[in-house]
Amino acid sequence: MSWLSSIVLGIIQGIAEFLPISSSAHLIIFRDVFGIGQGMDPSMALAFDVALHLGTLLAIVVVFFSDFWKMLIKGFSKGVKDPEGKILWYLIIATIPAAIFGVLFEEPIEEVIRSNFVLIAIALAGMGILIYLIDRHAKQNNSIKKMSALDALIIGCSQVFALIPGFSRSGTTIAAGRARGMSREDAAKFSFYLSAPVVLGAVGVQLLKEGTIPLLLQNATLFIVGILVSFVIGLLAIKFLLKYLQKHDFAIFMWYRIALAIIVITWVLIR
Repeated sequence: MSWLSSIVLGIIQGIAEFLPISSSAHLIIFRDVFGIGQGMDPSMALAFDVALHLGTLLAIVVVFFSDFWKMLIKGFSKGVKDPEGKILWYLIIATIPAAIFGVLFEEPIEEVIRSNFVLIAIALAGMGILIYLIDRHAKQNNSIKKMSALDALIIGCSQVFALIPGFSRSGTTIAAGRARGMSREDAAKFSFYLSAPVVLGAVGVQLLKEGTIPLLLQNATLFIVGILVSFVIGLLAIKFLLKYLQKHDFAIFMWYRIALAIIVITWVLIR
């Protein structure tokens, strides 16, 4: 893999992890369809994806460090009686469904679904339309401070679908938050909060797999570049989306996802 590929994939991860367009689908598509970083064996590709996710995890921690700190302090000192402490325990509730399904179905997803470009394209287009429709018809009578344990559980369950490339972790959780009456900003913010434990868990599991750490060490320079790029771009993407959603809906993301799905289907038909 070249330096340019490392930088491009870092940019893709930094943008797609937080915008509702599916980072896993984009990494697969840009690698296999557009040839960016093509030629890596599956173990190398997976290790590099882990490195890129580490960069976006750092971006989340930096942007929301103050929020996370307050959640931890108040969550353990005051529990659910405190509005900020309550969020910590709701994040734990919301993380459980994806953690269970991730452990149970990781291998089938890696072996079958990640190479099924038609399914990825369908997920991209279908979820893009669903996000737009849910947002358009959603009420706005809830917020992070008012949310319940049931809200957290439903958002967490929606995250299970994001295990399939194309659905988008941020897209499914934001859509679920909107369906529960949260504002666009609050739904996006809770989605960002939720990404921290989920990505941390996914990175931790991959690092424990045999051969991952040696691969990281052998390609340390390229991986560090990818981490730094995804970190910086991730910072910009978080701030962009929170500001964008103050005045705009998800139409642009829907049309982008549909266009990308058409490109992928066309590639499948003519290759």
